[in-house]
Amino acid sequence: MSYDPPRPAGRLLLTPEDREAPERVRRLRQLGVGRHPDPALDAFADRIADMARTPYAMVNFLVENGQVFAGLHAPRTPPAGAGTTPGFARFQPRDHGFCPHVAARRRALALEDVRDYPRFAGNPVVDTYGIRSYLGAPLIDSTGTVLGAVSAADVTPRPWGRAGLETIKATAAELMRRIERSADDGLPL
Repeated sequence: MSYDPPRPAGRLLLTPEDREAPERVRRLRQLGVGRHPDPALDAFADRIADMARTPYAMVNFLVENGQVFAGLHAPRTPPAGAGTTPGFARFQPRDHGFCPHVAARRRALALEDVRDYPRFAGNPVVDTYGIRSYLGAPLIDSTGTVLGAVSAADVTPRPWGRAGLETIKATAAELMRRIERSADDGLPL
């Protein structure tokens, strides 16, 4: 089993090391998620985007060689201020975006303006998709394994506040319960 190693940039570690990769991949297979887009997870991402009032929302699973946005809400036409690439790819390398940081931290992350944080300002999604603010929470299953993250992102700076953090954490916990219940019952999400 392989994973992308961290990429150092001077003294700054841009992409966190993924020590849980083998266990996560095993658990994702066991739960039957994370391999491909899922309409139920797209609907969940739509709900996150509505709650957060953002153009982008994701249900992201970290896999062997990157990350899969199994649930994705993205506008058909990129919003004003979007980056250089139209659309939003369902598969991204581990060094793209902020969800791998959420997974490694095992905690929610709110970035009101990613440009204010040297560690995050140079992330490829900043220029590629124009992402300027991010709110995400880890998807932690009942075994304690971090499977990925749920997140919302915008092309303008946003004050997320405590309410935003609490909402995204509750949303992640809700989705994790649904995923595990679905796997236990042998039913689709």
